[in-house]
Amino acid sequence: MKKILLLTTIVCMTACQNNTTKTPAIDLASLDKSVSPAEDFYQYATGGWQAKNPLKPEFSRYGSFDVLRENNEIRINELFSEMTRMETRAGSTDRKICDLYKLGLDSVRLNAEGAAPVQKDLQEILSGGREQATELLATLHAGVGDAFFGTGVEADLMNSDLNALYIWQGGLGMGDRDYYIDEENAALREGYANYLKRIFMLAGFEEEAAASAAAASLGVEERIARASRSSVELRDMSANYNPMTFDELKRRYDAVEWDTYFKILGMESPEKVIVGQPEVLDTVNTLLKELSAEELRSYLAAQYLSAACGYLSDDFYAASFDFFGRQMSGKQEPRPRWKRAMSTTDGIFDMAVGKMYVDKYFSREDKERMLQLVKNLQTALGEHIDALEWMSDDTKACAREKLATFKVKIGYPDKWKEFSSLTIDPSASYWENVKAANVWSTADQLAKVGKPVDKEEWLMSPQTVNAYYNPTTNEICFPAAILQPPFYNSDADDAVNYGAIGVVIGHEMTHGFDDQGRNFDKDGNMNNWWTVADAAAFKERTDVLVKQFDAIEVLPAREGQPAVYANGALSLGENIADQGGLRVAYTALHNTLDGQEPAPVDGFTADQRFYLAYAALWAQNIRDEEIARLTKLDVHSLGRNRVNATLRNIQSFYDAFGIGAGSPMYLPEEERVTIW
Repeated sequence: MKKILLLTTIVCMTACQNNTTKTPAIDLASLDKSVSPAEDFYQYATGGWQAKNPLKPEFSRYGSFDVLRENNEIRINELFSEMTRMETRAGSTDRKICDLYKLGLDSVRLNAEGAAPVQKDLQEILSGGREQATELLATLHAGVGDAFFGTGVEADLMNSDLNALYIWQGGLGMGDRDYYIDEENAALREGYANYLKRIFMLAGFEEEAAASAAAASLGVEERIARASRSSVELRDMSANYNPMTFDELKRRYDAVEWDTYFKILGMESPEKVIVGQPEVLDTVNTLLKELSAEELRSYLAAQYLSAACGYLSDDFYAASFDFFGRQMSGKQEPRPRWKRAMSTTDGIFDMAVGKMYVDKYFSREDKERMLQLVKNLQTALGEHIDALEWMSDDTKACAREKLATFKVKIGYPDKWKEFSSLTIDPSASYWENVKAANVWSTADQLAKVGKPVDKEEWLMSPQTVNAYYNPTTNEICFPAAILQPPFYNSDADDAVNYGAIGVVIGHEMTHGFDDQGRNFDKDGNMNNWWTVADAAAFKERTDVLVKQFDAIEVLPAREGQPAVYANGALSLGENIADQGGLRVAYTALHNTLDGQEPAPVDGFTADQRFYLAYAALWAQNIRDEEIARLTKLDVHSLGRNRVNATLRNIQSFYDAFGIGAGSPMYLPEEERVTIW
């Protein structure tokens, strides 16, 4: 079972420095002064960085955040390496971390075991029929993945104080339904079929049987995909909130023995289930009745083997990488084994690793400064709400109430998660241990159903270089690892810090008022607190932003492939938050300056440094395959567009760099949009 993050809006930023020398506030070598800021601000602000940081073979994109992420990986790996040299107590979390990490590093053992770790489970799947479908499905959901659909636990969107069980569309190995439907993705479908055939053969199938199983599995996925909602449709949370009683669930989806399903998952049958996409589950219900035993076995076996590939011998991992890494994303080489082993261990023992990370790398002073920055940003956002010409006083009052009740989490949680009941067995295979950890995590999540939401729980570990806003708890969270250059630099001037971490803070705050977050009230419940006129005025403005991004060509037409354009509807929430974050952080900076104009630094004014710092966050090189993939799947716009397309709506940006009409960066005032 995967945790379904229904509405937690995450700004994908990645990072960590691992040195004691001062990091320059603005690295002048990262600029490309051969290009005018009025022509292409992104190239001007980041072109030097791009030239100095060509794509590494293991990356499909490589940005300033990836540099920092690599440094963070080194930090965590050093923590693990120190532990492996220490005498750890049997049964302690430290020992469990060491044991799992060593299993992931042991290539000799992994390659000697080959497909042995999956044979027992695979035989159970391949010997089952429709009468065993529920048992097999529940077993996969507990420890492997989301075959046919996903099950998860989140706060009830209409009663945010209580945890509810959600059932969500899933079961697609390639992730997004469009890969199975759109004609331009025919080569990817062929590559996916070849990948499935390859892993079946590695598991012991003869070539003909492997090809047949792969074709059958792909056929099932295509039927699920045709019924599935698009990524844009999944952003409409009211349409994806469909509560049912347990009896209604059993009557409508009678192909699953739900009492048995939940018993295998280790929980009582719930009184209520929230079905995200009822018509998709209708299709799954029909499939479970109509599929032949052979088709069902092939699909479930493919789902199982694909989930296991990363924890088996090198030939399994290579098969997975060649499709998902090389063909889908354009990567040239797999990540080193130590990075993969570290990432898996960090993911399972996230909060235990987080405590070690915080103890060594996070300072109280940085937390205090962040708290002050957040207060300053809250004040500025309140000023923006008050100044809105298109919003009524009644809606403004509700917006201010919501802003005032934001819960702020910085650095690390006050309460650390316990791992005492999770067992790691070094005598068992790497995959068996990962699967057991997944079962443990699933049970941990399902135990929350029907119970009060723990509003002190963190949805990210401290060592994660990221940030989020969660509407059901009305909270913004900034883990320790993001509070480093280029996001936050204790040696930098205010203009740079407000242009970087200040924008990140404003971005997360604005998510509370984007096209999704605005539908939730101060208590975290899905509740329309807007007047009809205000909601219409908001949509009128967001429609302009959608059209602006829809018009951006991200990849030109290629042989056999049409041009690819940005998806303004999919990325709307993030685009609103980017623009809102910039506007609010700029106001907060000038509130701090209190009318004073600091002397230029490195030849740049405070306003110029503010916008250069923002652009520096998105410096990157990226492969065409990854551009196409992210445009289809990612709610965030590409880095170049998060800079150029967003800044073209902001007058203070034009003023800072003297950009006027007729310049490529210039957008006529009547075509611009201000939301917050």
